[in-house]
Amino acid sequence: MKKTTPTRRKTRRKKGSKLKKFLILLIILVLVLLVLAYLTKQAEEPSTSQTADSANWIEGLELPAPVDGEQQIRHNGYTLSYNEQYEQPSWVAYLLTRDKVNGALERADNFRPDPAVTTGSATVEDYKGSGYDRGHLCPAADQKWSAEAMDDSFYMSNMSPQAPAFNRGIWGDLEATVRTFANDLGAVYVATGPVLSDGPYKTIGRNKVAVPKEYYKAVLYYDGTSTARSIGFLLPNEGSNKDLKDYVVTIDALETKTGLDFFPGLDDKLENETEAVVNVDDWDWRQFTPGDQAKVLVPSQPKKDDSKKQLFISILSQIVKEVERQLRRLL
Repeated sequence: MKKTTPTRRKTRRKKGSKLKKFLILLIILVLVLLVLAYLTKQAEEPSTSQTADSANWIEGLELPAPVDGEQQIRHNGYTLSYNEQYEQPSWVAYLLTRDKVNGALERADNFRPDPAVTTGSATVEDYKGSGYDRGHLCPAADQKWSAEAMDDSFYMSNMSPQAPAFNRGIWGDLEATVRTFANDLGAVYVATGPVLSDGPYKTIGRNKVAVPKEYYKAVLYYDGTSTARSIGFLLPNEGSNKDLKDYVVTIDALETKTGLDFFPGLDDKLENETEAVVNVDDWDWRQFTPGDQAKVLVPSQPKKDDSKKQLFISILSQIVKEVERQLRRLL
């Protein structure tokens, strides 16, 4: 029988001890890495709690009442009701928040037909050589918060034939002013579109896209409790040097003109009260530019203190380095 010498036994014990230490350190390393990965992910993920720009806002409140016979389509950032007869939307509606108007993306043109329109939307070719702009109804500048939303804003179902002097002039001024409303108040509900109740209309393109005579915009501020105010705009499809305040109307007047029912999700009493009157002094008439200081009218939510989490992550990182160093010594 072969005897095991003390030296061999000592060598085996050393090897066993090293293997045991190696396995323990390996297990510790794996556990630490898992915890570190989880905490890092938590630190990077944005909070899903409400912010000042989402607190109390009511989903879908911006939507006018459905129009009989029209297809309602929801895209990233806005919803529309498509009028097949005139090959453009009767309305486009969206919630515009402070976060959205301060989006950092650049405009990225991608005009194309809308595959969601079951009857087929207008096309880019309909506008070529017509003398009219492909006028956004939900503006691309309101969609800089998301690449998908920016891309969706270029569907032809979101376009209407606008005189260049109108689209690039007073209509653009109005869009920038509504961004100021959202920036100051935290958010506003917007419904906008062409007036399609006063035809007949000139048409353009193979699909006979109607050229509207006027455009409207309905804006509502509602804090989700008892404070609400609204303002409407009715503008002719032509260039103008007038002040935007010259085109202010009540929401009731817009409903009479367009035949649409705006903000039907409001409590009936509150809806009747806010849509019957408008006070231009309730609104800030600056045209929004990125970096504008917001009037803090919506209380901000306190930010979470992540300092302890970051300290823990730092300590775990040091533990990982030490475990790795010990493993290298064992190997």
